[in-house]
Parts: sequence; structure tokens; C-alpha cells
Amino acid sequence: MKKVLLIEDDTAVRENTAELLELSEYVVRTASNGKAGVAEVLNFQPDIIICDIMMPIMDGYGVLEELSKSEETRYIPFIFLSAKTERQDIRKGMNLGADDYLTKPFEESELISAIESRLAKAAILKEKREEKTEQQQENEEDIRDLNELKNFFFDNGEHMSFKQGENIYEEGNHANCIFLIEKGVVKNHKLDEFGKELITALYKEDDFFGYSSFTTNSPYQESATAVKQTTVYAIAKDQLKDILEKNHKVTLELIELLTDNISDIKDQLLQMAYGSVRKKTAATILQFADKLRTKPDECIKISRSDLASVAGIATESLIRTLSELKKEGLIEIEGRNIKLLQIDKLQKMN
Repeated sequence: MKKVLLIEDDTAVRENTAELLELSEYVVRTASNGKAGVAEVLNFQPDIIICDIMMPIMDGYGVLEELSKSEETRYIPFIFLSAKTERQDIRKGMNLGADDYLTKPFEESELISAIESRLAKAAILKEKREEKTEQQQENEEDIRDLNELKNFFFDNGEHMSFKQGENIYEEGNHANCIFLIEKGVVKNHKLDEFGKELITALYKEDDFFGYSSFTTNSPYQESATAVKQTTVYAIAKDQLKDILEKNHKVTLELIELLTDNISDIKDQLLQMAYGSVRKKTAATILQFADKLRTKPDECIKISRSDLASVAGIATESLIRTLSELKKEGLIEIEGRNIKLLQIDKLQKMN
């Protein structure tokens, strides 16, 4: 027998509705307010919930919002039961995730029909979720190299789009996801003790970023921002951890990739520490050109502050050096656009 939880503050309505449901061969438990109803959900584990909206302590909207936070309760079918018939109230309930909305007074057949249809829908959706989970598990076991891991991101990850300058995540946010760039460029950055931004890494199309500890729930140690219009795919950190535990070759390839990234960061730090201003500026321009995948006859469009941050020099010093490189015929400058004219000379800059 299916279990129904009825949350209703009106004693007469609660008792009459409970009796009606018991006569229809449902196991029924009741609660007189939203807070008690939420507690009852955990104890009773109902197959469906029927909930009034206007109640003391916690209203029906609050009950639905609270249940939607938990993986254990978010998929329980939820029917609002209320005398409120205004369109905005109905829309609010459905937008929050309610499965149906019945207004008082209601016919017995109307209530039973709503319950039966929502239970049937929930059963179908549960089967689909289980099939999807099984398919994902099979896909995870089939992943043999880094390219197949990337395909897994494209097939199963959450697709997200960010405008130029928009934050993907901020330092201190919970590190729940790993990202793969479909298109665009992303910078990792953080502020030093004086409030100056330091760009710690640049990522281009087909790069992973956002990785942190797989064994602890540590927050992101730096922020990530789209340098230009960027689209990414995101996979939960725990899901990627499961993939790596099943596929040791992929784990080794990912370790090698991360090692290369660390080497790049070391080179950048050495350049910032010991390179001349001219060498830092030239190397940074070339680095951005590579990340932006700029062709020789195309311009890179990047802010002077981002260039200075990566190069590790003051913005004023960078601007002066750019002017010198322009006078020497190594680059062209028009607004924020920089065109590389003599790449070989820039690469050999001292």
C-alpha cells in the first residue's frame, strides 16, 4: 500500500481528507503545520505528499523548498492543496517544483486521480533516473584515456555559458565541480595582501580547470573568470573521483597533465621574478596569443591590467614597454587590440 503524508492545519479538512484516503486503501499520516510535516517526511518516508499552503510556523512553499534541498526527498511527488486560486499563487507553487495543485473544495475523485497520476509519473521518472545512472556507470567504466574523459564531460556534464568578465567561481566557494572548456579562455586569479590581482593561470579551449583536493571538501583557493565569451562543461568532483578510481590509465594521464601545468606555473613565476620588463611583456603577449589561439595575422584583445598581472609588473611599466615594442615595429596597437608583427623577435626578447 502506498503511503500518503497529509500536511494541513485545518482539523476538519485534515481528518476528513485522511479518512477519504484511508478508504481508498492508502496508508495515511498527518501533520498540522509545515515544520511538523518536514519532520514527518523523514520518519514516515511517504510515496506522495499533499500539503496546504497557508499554515502556521512554516507554510507550504517553505515545506517544498526545504524538501527540495535533499536528494532523499526532492523526488517525492508533491501536491499543493489550498483555497488560494489566484494565478500567481498557482504559478509560484509550480515554479517551486510542485507536481500538481488542487483547490478547496475538491471532489474525492479529483484528489484520487491526482494522486494516482502523480505516483505513476514518479515511478516512470524513477526508472529513467536509474537507467541514466546505470548508463553513466557503464560509460565511466569504458573511459580509457584523457580524450574519452573529455567526451564524458561533453556527454554528461552541465553546460554553462559565461560572458566576458563574468566569474565562474570565486575564491572561498565550495569546490564541488571540475570544468572543461568547450570554447573561450579562463583566468585563475587571486588578490595579494595589498589588494593587487595576480593571475595564476590561463586556460584555453579543451583545458580542465577548477581541480582541487578529491579527498577533502576544501574550497577553491582562487577565483576563475571568463577572459572572453566562454562555454564550459562541469562534472561533480565526486563523480570524477569515481571515474579515476576505476580507470588508472586516465588517472596517470591526468596527473601528467597537471604536472605540465605546474611546470608552466613555475616558468611563469621564474619569469616574474627574474625576467626583464621587456622579456616579461613579450612572453606574456605570446602566452595570451597561444591561449586565445590567435593566428599570426589576427589581433589579441586583452586588458592591460590582465597583461600586467600575468607578467608580474606594474600596469604603467607594461604600457611604456608596449609603446617601445610598437615603435620597434614588433607589434601594432589599436585600443585593446594587439597584433604580433614579428613573433620570432618577441620570442628571443631579453
